[in-house]
Amino acid sequence: MAIVDNGIYVDGVRTENPGSLTETFELMHERGGLGWIGLYRPSEEEIRQVAAEFGLHELAVEDALTGHQRAKLERYGDTLFLVLRPARYLDDVEEVEFGELHVFIGANFVVTIRHAETPSLKRVRERLEADPGLLALGPEAVLYAILDEVVDEYSPVLAGLENDIDEIEAQLFIDESDVTQRIYALSREVVDFQRATQPLSDMLESLLRGSEKYQVELELQRYLRDVLDHTLKVSGTAATFRTVLDSALTVESTIVARRQNEEMRRMTHESIRQGEEVKKISSWAAILFAPTIVAGIYGMNFDEMPELHWLFGYPMAICLMLAMGGALYLVFKKRNWL
Repeated sequence: MAIVDNGIYVDGVRTENPGSLTETFELMHERGGLGWIGLYRPSEEEIRQVAAEFGLHELAVEDALTGHQRAKLERYGDTLFLVLRPARYLDDVEEVEFGELHVFIGANFVVTIRHAETPSLKRVRERLEADPGLLALGPEAVLYAILDEVVDEYSPVLAGLENDIDEIEAQLFIDESDVTQRIYALSREVVDFQRATQPLSDMLESLLRGSEKYQVELELQRYLRDVLDHTLKVSGTAATFRTVLDSALTVESTIVARRQNEEMRRMTHESIRQGEEVKKISSWAAILFAPTIVAGIYGMNFDEMPELHWLFGYPMAICLMLAMGGALYLVFKKRNWL
């Protein structure tokens, strides 16, 4: 069943606990009061049943059916339609999970359609039921409490994001640490968080501007201003986070570029060192190869080979090999190959 909670309130006190939408509508017609219907992922039939009873605008109903809406506030006659983007921080995966809450506010009814686990509207209902004086101010009091709960639940999200940013800043200057991907992922979360929170300030300011026209109680106006102050702080903190992450990404890019330059220099030095070694090896190979040619030729023992039977042939061959090796040594030494 999509109905999470369903109650009728008279002068801020819960008087009825209907078991179905039909019973809720009948009791509201018979006894009056404020009807507060809480739905969790309702079916299309249930949404259209509520829409038909309270005369909800088709465009707002279509948004509620479709889901995946941006945070916004729209007025259709005497009915307010709000889309809120609550959020919660998941410690186990270090990610921000965004939900979606649709709220219809009329002269004598409040309908909430929740598409995620957050926010806990049970806490909102318990808070208002414990304060009949506030709840007696009407549907606007429920709207205030819902907005206040959504904004309050942003605080743990900011704390989680701040902790992640602190971890990134600590890892930035650790050797062999590459946090580019994490910085980018966290930046996307902060951007999504800004998209969820930034419209709230405009929505609250719009509600406050229309307070006199729609005769909103002065006390409620004060409460709404307090929520607006908290919202502006949340938006400011999120903007600061984005600036810090942009700076962290710039620093990380600089560090990565420096590491790449150092690696290139190391590879260049290594290549030069290897080249020097190759030159030395080649030089000694050439020096040793020259005597080998002489030794190879005279090792053939042909009968008609010059100097073969000469008394000084052997010393001459030895001297020739030493001379060729020495000459090559001097040439390579002069060219700094040795």
